[in-house]
Amino acid sequence: MMVSSGQAGRPEATGPPSGAPTPLYGFQPPVGTPYSLEVTTIEDFHAHHDDWPWNPPRPGRATFHYLILVTSGVLEHDVDHITRTVTPGQWLWVRPGHTQCWHPPGTATGPFILFEPDVLRAETARLLTTVTAHDSPAVLNPHPDDAPWAERTALQLLDEHRALGRRPLDLHHALRRNLLEALLLRLAHSPGSTPPQSNGRGGGRRATVHQRFLDTLELHFRELHHVEAYARLLGCSVRTLTRAAQAAAGTGARQVIDERRLLEARRLLGHSGWTARAVAAHLGFPDAADFGRFFRKHTGLTPAAYAARKVHQEA
Repeated sequence: MMVSSGQAGRPEATGPPSGAPTPLYGFQPPVGTPYSLEVTTIEDFHAHHDDWPWNPPRPGRATFHYLILVTSGVLEHDVDHITRTVTPGQWLWVRPGHTQCWHPPGTATGPFILFEPDVLRAETARLLTTVTAHDSPAVLNPHPDDAPWAERTALQLLDEHRALGRRPLDLHHALRRNLLEALLLRLAHSPGSTPPQSNGRGGGRRATVHQRFLDTLELHFRELHHVEAYARLLGCSVRTLTRAAQAAAGTGARQVIDERRLLEARRLLGHSGWTARAVAAHLGFPDAADFGRFFRKHTGLTPAAYAARKVHQEA
């Protein structure tokens, strides 16, 4: 969601030096909503926003998470330029920084949870790395044994959120946060919600190295582009990092770095009006020509052709 369900205005956005930027929205709940957490429903969001932001479609990025359970109907939503179709029992999870775009209101109903990362306690956040990472699946399919419990918990969280004033504020927030953390932990560790982890020899240590690599990559992908640089930051050898990436992701560490840079390039070129030159500088390429070769190698298109195709698709 670009803004929270009770906020009809458009927050100030950040973007490239020129062109029409993809807006970056901060968390702006309705007045009186405490502690970085808002809970509403899909249908209330649609009702409160008239035709914004789906007429015309307005892509954007948020600094917070939002999590939607579809309990009936069908929800279509774009996440990183891919239209996701979410059906009853499935959850849509859009993480901070994802480029996303609403479709016109359809038949979907269900709980809609918005929260900033800092609402979670540190220990809980550590246990949630499989679902909070930027490359985690956008659509979750909890195991049948977990799905009814997760739905009930989401509805309990909605009820508690609406009960503001019924209990002391600190108790109200503690209940909301505990319900949210329980829900996220159950989703994160439900079979089928996330890709299986490597269970090969040394898999546990390699999985840890790989997760640290992804966390470090998210902070430094714009300026660090070589496996050796990440190995130094992580205090391991290039060989160890390469094996960890291969075990966890089925690809080399260099490919993981390239894929993250490519994803960012697609995000910027797809909707924001960034030029190839601006994207090249933002992602640390020596010049626009070098970036163009990189982009064409991985997509088969020049940056200009990719941007033009996205504009044509949305026209």
